[in-house]
Parts: sequence; structure tokens; C-alpha cells
Amino acid sequence: MRAQVVDKLEAGRVQHGRFATAPGSGPCGLFFVQGPCGCELKISAFVRPGWEHVAVSTPRRCPNWEEMCFVKDMFWDEEECVMQLHPPHSRYVNNSRYCLHLWRPIYRDIPMPSPSFVGVVGLSPSDAATLFARMSATA
Repeated sequence: MRAQVVDKLEAGRVQHGRFATAPGSGPCGLFFVQGPCGCELKISAFVRPGWEHVAVSTPRRCPNWEEMCFVKDMFWDEEECVMQLHPPHSRYVNNSRYCLHLWRPIYRDIPMPSPSFVGVVGLSPSDAATLFARMSATA
């Protein structure tokens, strides 16, 4: 982990009470960190059998995309793939209304679709908006 990230996590580590972990315990534990959108993020990170798991919540709403990317980059390298899952309804567990989860299997790669399935590779959001506006005008 990068030094700045380690410092930020360590500063927010819960060190007392039921969910306390010792300083220097690495990326496992409960943390309170100021997020990039001005909201404090509650982050719990643990290794489970075969999985790395990070849960992210805020006091009044679900974390947004920017906050989830921020947390992802705190715990994993920017080129590692992690995922949010939408399990079958019969497997839902909802202990916190405003919590989202990031997962990474330890012993295998996550299959990924081609980036071109998502959109036009290399096109910026503003260029994409212009292109789609032109397409709508001619339709």
C-alpha cells in the first residue's frame, strides 16, 4: 500500500472498543476516513476465506461512485479488478441501509467483458455527449 494511503487509514483506524484493531495491522479493521465528497466514510475491511472484502457506508446515504473508487484505490492497486455483487434475492443480507461492498477473490481472476461493451474506448464524457447529441439530432 502507498505510504499516504497507509497514513490515512491508520489515522482513521478504530483502536478501542469491540471492533478495535492494533495500529499497523495492515488493511484489516474498522476505519473512519474523510471521503472525497466531504462525507465521512465508515470502512470495514477483512479477509474472509478465499475473499478480500471491504464494506463502505455513510451516515445518511449510500456511497457514490467517486467514494467507492476512492476506497477501492485505498485497498487495491489501480490495475486490480474488484467487484460489487448483486446476489440472488434469496442471498441478500442487509444489516445497514447505506452500505455497499467491494469484493475480490484471492485465488482467481475476475472475468471482465471487453471495455468496448461499455462504450467507445478513448472517448471522453464531453466528447461522448457531443456525439450522442449529434446522433439524436439525426434520428
